[in-house]
Amino acid sequence: MNNKTEMGSPTSGNCSSGLQNTGYESDERKRKRKQSNRESARRSRMRKQKHLDDLTAQVTHLREENSKIVASIAVTKEHYVAIEAENSVLKAQFLELDQRLASLNEIVETAGAFWMETGQGGAIGYGHRGGGGFYDGVMNPLNIGFYNQTIMGSASTAHADVFNCC
Repeated sequence: MNNKTEMGSPTSGNCSSGLQNTGYESDERKRKRKQSNRESARRSRMRKQKHLDDLTAQVTHLREENSKIVASIAVTKEHYVAIEAENSVLKAQFLELDQRLASLNEIVETAGAFWMETGQGGAIGYGHRGGGGFYDGVMNPLNIGFYNQTIMGSASTAHADVFNCC
């Protein structure tokens, strides 16, 4: 019986070949795992390199864009300085013209006291204050209305009235 079990045992004969297969399969799995890890590491390095290349390209692009922005700022600053200078000139001109206008308004107000409306569409200027007498208006060559008035009555009646004769 002992012989039979030893010989007929399926595990006894396969045991040595199973151990050999297990060692071979284990080595094969290790080799495949190493190869897979190498491929994974290579892909990881490629991704990192691609990411680094992308970042380098982005840095280059951003530097170019930054240079353009700096140049644009410089041009804008030059325009600002020019406009600021022009604005200063315009402010000075405004102040000068404002002073001139104030002076002219003062002259007009002062001269307004010397002018009198004639009633015939013109004005008579008096060279002094307090004028306004009859002869000032009559003697002014701008007051043409007095020259065009008709004289009433004849010379004989006027002569007789003046001397109170006859």
